[in-house]
Amino acid sequence: MNILTVNLVLSTFVFWLVAKLYVLPRLDDCGPRTILLPILLLHSLRHLGLMFLAPGAVYPGIPMQFTYPAAFGDMLTAVLAMIAIPAVAMQVRIAKLLVWIFNIVGSLDLIDAIVLATVYDAAPFMGPAYWIPAFWVPALIVTHYLTFLVLLRGRWP
Repeated sequence: MNILTVNLVLSTFVFWLVAKLYVLPRLDDCGPRTILLPILLLHSLRHLGLMFLAPGAVYPGIPMQFTYPAAFGDMLTAVLAMIAIPAVAMQVRIAKLLVWIFNIVGSLDLIDAIVLATVYDAAPFMGPAYWIPAFWVPALIVTHYLTFLVLLRGRWP
């Protein structure tokens, strides 16, 4: 049994429960700005994925086939979230497009990182960065899901 997979699945379930109990019931009452700004701020911290490249944050031998795509995919997603924040905050017309781009790139990055970590067996080398896939990634998965819901509802200024 892969403990990292168990942590990933159970943490995702807990974050999904939080979303189901606290966010989904309010989705129709809140505008996109109210839901998306906290999500974009959270994803702006994805620069922390660069830890996969930091000696000491991961153990020697972590597969580079995983680390580079995961680190730079997270960094790109963080930048896209930061670009979308002012547009969403000011409710400008391009905001929806920027959020779509952020959400698609960020979701694909997470899928890619999970697949590459599994294929290249990165879990034993995670070291202190283990918290990223065990805690951080589940929160990101659920917030990407929430973002898709907001985007598909079409209630934009």
